[in-house]
Amino acid sequence: MKEDSVRVLYIGNSDENINHLSNNDLLKLCTAENMLMAVNRLSEGENPDAIISESILTGGDGFHMYEWIRKRPKFNEAPFLIVEPEFKEENYKKAFHLKVGDYFVSPLPPVEDLVSRIEFLKNYRKKSSAPAPSIKNVPYKMPLTKRLFDILIASFALLILSPLLLIAIIAIRLESKGKVYYISKRVGRKPFDFYKLRSMKTGSDAELSKLAKEKNQYNAHKAKTEIDFTLPCPRCAQLPEGKTCSPLLLIEDYTICDYWYNVQKKEIARSKAAFVKIENDPRITRVGKFIRNTSIDELPQLINVLKGDMSIVGNRPLPVYEAELLTRDAMSKRFLAPAGITGLWQVELRGKGGNMSEEERMQLDNEYANHFAGNNYSFWFDLNLIFRTVPALFQKDTV
Repeated sequence: MKEDSVRVLYIGNSDENINHLSNNDLLKLCTAENMLMAVNRLSEGENPDAIISESILTGGDGFHMYEWIRKRPKFNEAPFLIVEPEFKEENYKKAFHLKVGDYFVSPLPPVEDLVSRIEFLKNYRKKSSAPAPSIKNVPYKMPLTKRLFDILIASFALLILSPLLLIAIIAIRLESKGKVYYISKRVGRKPFDFYKLRSMKTGSDAELSKLAKEKNQYNAHKAKTEIDFTLPCPRCAQLPEGKTCSPLLLIEDYTICDYWYNVQKKEIARSKAAFVKIENDPRITRVGKFIRNTSIDELPQLINVLKGDMSIVGNRPLPVYEAELLTRDAMSKRFLAPAGITGLWQVELRGKGGNMSEEERMQLDNEYANHFAGNNYSFWFDLNLIFRTVPALFQKDTV
């Protein structure tokens, strides 16, 4: 028997499985015929690397044994595997739901494969049970020069532009019924109420879902919307018949390996456009088109600036559904910068007449976040963006 043999406690009385596991240098086998004997062995100091239990036991079943073991932290690193004489869909689903290490149908796999699986599960349990590293919570602070500049500019602009704002409000009211302002939840560094003059017909939010599917300019290709269970896993295809690269999942009437299921889920998430931009949006009114082209509809955001929700310069605050799609991987870096009325993305987008890919937009958002984060903030960089915004205010497209 090798010194580094894997210690396995087998619970049950299947001669076939016990003989299969016995007399192999890779395993050091200990057996218990039923739950009571297994509990006694474990209580007396038996500390196995893994526990394999038959699903049907005297005085209970393998799932009861699993629940007993998982309540005792001493055995938490030991993978627990269920084996039964024939496949039962109900037990398979139950094992998956309870997060049992693995589910086998007799006969057990070769000992070499079983040991490899046990080592993998044991390492996984060690990593998943390790305490999460402590992260220092650094409170967000707006640079003092930036905040003072925001208050000064927002106050001055509201005072000077109030007559223009009043004319726009009257024009909106005369053209269509409903509120002249528009409030929606947006996400910058945190969620807030975002103020804007209404440029669309009342009730236009209800039409967004349909328009986003049909006319969203960021949809470069048709999005993958569901898992294709008939598509073979490329990793499994390279293995001998009957072998899989990862545990099998049973979903409805299909089986699919865990690796291929998660690969397709990630592909679906990536294929959904994070941003929505409708060219020549039919929901926009005639007054709305004018105030959008001249950016008059943005003036109420100066109130957001005074409240501290936004800054004059920053990354565009996003609707909640867009923000949720960007809280993954490197895309989430944009949220390190404050929400802003104007910024790199707005200036570049309008300078190009509204023609910009989703990737370019995310890159520009992250670029500004890099300028803002840490000690990289520059008041002169913000000022330069404001000067570049002025010639971009008048445009042909309602972007």
